[in-house]
Amino acid sequence: MKTNFGTGVDMIFVKVIVVAVLVVVMLLPINLIKSLVEEREGNEKAVQDEISQKWGGRQKVSGPVLVLPYQTGMDKNQNPIISYAYFFPDEFKVDGDVNTEERSRTLFKTLVYQSSLHVSGKFSLPDYAKLNIRQEQVHWDDAFVLIGVSYLQGIKNKVVFNVNGKPQSVQPGVKNNSFIESGLTVNMPVDPTTLSYDFNFDLALNGSEGLYFTPVGKESNIHLKSAWKTVSFDGNFLPSDRTIGNEGFDAKWDVFDYNRNYVQMWVGDNEVIKSSTLGVDMKFPVEKYQMTMRSVKYAIMFIVLTFVVFFLVELLSRKRIHPVQYLLVSCALVIFYTLLLALSEQLDFHLSYLISAFATTALITAYSTTMFKNIKQTAMMGVFLSGLYIYLYIILQQESLSLLFGAIGLFVALATVMFVLRKVNWYKDEEDVDKPEMIEINQDDNDIPPVYIPKDDNVN
Repeated sequence: MKTNFGTGVDMIFVKVIVVAVLVVVMLLPINLIKSLVEEREGNEKAVQDEISQKWGGRQKVSGPVLVLPYQTGMDKNQNPIISYAYFFPDEFKVDGDVNTEERSRTLFKTLVYQSSLHVSGKFSLPDYAKLNIRQEQVHWDDAFVLIGVSYLQGIKNKVVFNVNGKPQSVQPGVKNNSFIESGLTVNMPVDPTTLSYDFNFDLALNGSEGLYFTPVGKESNIHLKSAWKTVSFDGNFLPSDRTIGNEGFDAKWDVFDYNRNYVQMWVGDNEVIKSSTLGVDMKFPVEKYQMTMRSVKYAIMFIVLTFVVFFLVELLSRKRIHPVQYLLVSCALVIFYTLLLALSEQLDFHLSYLISAFATTALITAYSTTMFKNIKQTAMMGVFLSGLYIYLYIILQQESLSLLFGAIGLFVALATVMFVLRKVNWYKDEEDVDKPEMIEINQDDNDIPPVYIPKDDNVN
């Protein structure tokens, strides 16, 4: 198999070095595209944050928790010194429906929701003695309940907190605690002769991204359902029962006090409660910027594999491909990602990928006709590029298996190159390469040595 390019085998290695340099040079535009994707993603996040500030962000409902004031002494002015004891409910139940919708500003979309929550449960008479509090220290009439809500602007109904069937006044803001930063305060005088207090309230809550709860009950039962099906369950507790289908999701959590690392009653600070959550995140079916960034990470592999194919054609068919032509092809491969990013902001990601891949494949295939001047080789290049983009699409869909698919793909590519080049004699010098093939002319006289002449392919 001939490998001469007219200046010897050394020319092959010069071409390899030139192609390698071109690959390194293409790292610059690839990094610029990564920066562009990050910038666009940052702009989208800024719009989402702006909408969240007005509509409501990722909501977290904490509580209710019963707060019991008690006197610990007198100050120097003979005013009582008040401390607070906190008591979680014995039962805590939430039943909620979550309705999602898209909000957009300019090119950027945000997924928001409207939730209807019915919260109920039961407090027992506070067992203050376990906290070393005496009965005469307790200010029963000043007791109150705290309900944590991350974004108060997301509350869209008048909250009525019922205790044993009687509505209690609700005030904005929270006080005297270390675990709830934003929420509501309910005045709830406690009668020491009443052993239990049933409570319930409805909460119409707007938010975005996710909805979370703190499992404050000795037994907490939380049930959420929605028609939105692209969700992920997060927090310290996964649902005990969940269903995700075309109709949406339906999830239930059952958490007991011994599943948590904090107690039902305490005095002072209790920072650990802040990190105890359960809930759900609502997402778009395809995160376009995340998918685009993942595809850009394979750009160098695409360029290298395409260069390898061009180089093999050049090596095996003895057709010269100028480095400028390599550069133009690599630019077309890089522009694919710019097209994908721009189109995905206007169209569905899958459709954007199809259009970008088709346009890039058609461009490079058409340009290949000027290099190969062979319909068969040009068609093979088009098939190769089509397979390459199909392969990338499969990798993008298989997030957890992307490394496996990528490793297998590189192995197959290397094996193919090794198979194609298996018969190339890399040490054949120029004289041997250019020497024409000779045929023997037999002589009638055996004493006369045979004559060798150059073989003419047109003569049998």
